[in-house]
Amino acid sequence: MRETVYDKIFKPKTYTLSNGKGVKQRASRAPLILLIVLFVTVVSWEVTGVDLSMLRTRGHQFIVILTAMFPPNFNFMNNVWGPLFDTIQMSLLGSIAGALLAIPFALLSSSNIIRNRLLNGFFKLFLSILRTLPTLISALIATFIFGLGTMAGTVAIFLFTLSYIGKLMYEHIENVDMGAFEAHESMGLSKVEAFRYAIVPDVLPTYLSVSLYAFEGNIRYAAILGYVGAGGVGLLLDERLGWRDYPSVGMVLLILMLVVFVIERISEYFRMKLT
Repeated sequence: MRETVYDKIFKPKTYTLSNGKGVKQRASRAPLILLIVLFVTVVSWEVTGVDLSMLRTRGHQFIVILTAMFPPNFNFMNNVWGPLFDTIQMSLLGSIAGALLAIPFALLSSSNIIRNRLLNGFFKLFLSILRTLPTLISALIATFIFGLGTMAGTVAIFLFTLSYIGKLMYEHIENVDMGAFEAHESMGLSKVEAFRYAIVPDVLPTYLSVSLYAFEGNIRYAAILGYVGAGGVGLLLDERLGWRDYPSVGMVLLILMLVVFVIERISEYFRMKLT
């Protein structure tokens, strides 16, 4: 019987060993996964109404706006430092507060440290809810509670950092070797003391590296929080874009890119020292 394409791809193959026994190899699932991804892509394309002809007819406007931003308006530079300082300030404060509070949340979410499924499930669910909430949405909610300004942006960054670092750390804690922890407990130490001496030295480099990486990202996130009234350089960008003042927008973006680049290089240097 002639072998079809379906047989070649989806049916398992049987190989005969030197001892005469047959070994059946399971068919690869990659073609099926590719078909599902292709189907979902086509459906998403139709549902969202993607029109590639817009790229041909309106795509050149992107180049027009970029051209209008350069050369940037250097006279506008003095107006950028205040909002930029606010952006860095709320990023730093939100990152530090979120990273610190992530430690007890990660501890309470770790099933190998706190053996209480209800408690673990509650804190894991709480971190999952925070993580699925977009930063812009949490910043918008914070503006209704704390009013317009950097306080709302700080709270939004704090919540994101808490959920991001908390999840990564509890997953890392659950994968550590528990031998040292159990040995410290058998010596009469409490769970907190055993965690301090057995687990912390193992997870500390990862914790510091993840915290630095989160701070890098928060600088970029904070730059757009001004669009929902959370203050910082995003508010300045929104204002200048509204006035079609593209040279000033170019100045803001240039300074922001330079600051983010410097912070990333410093953060990368310290992360390399931790490895």
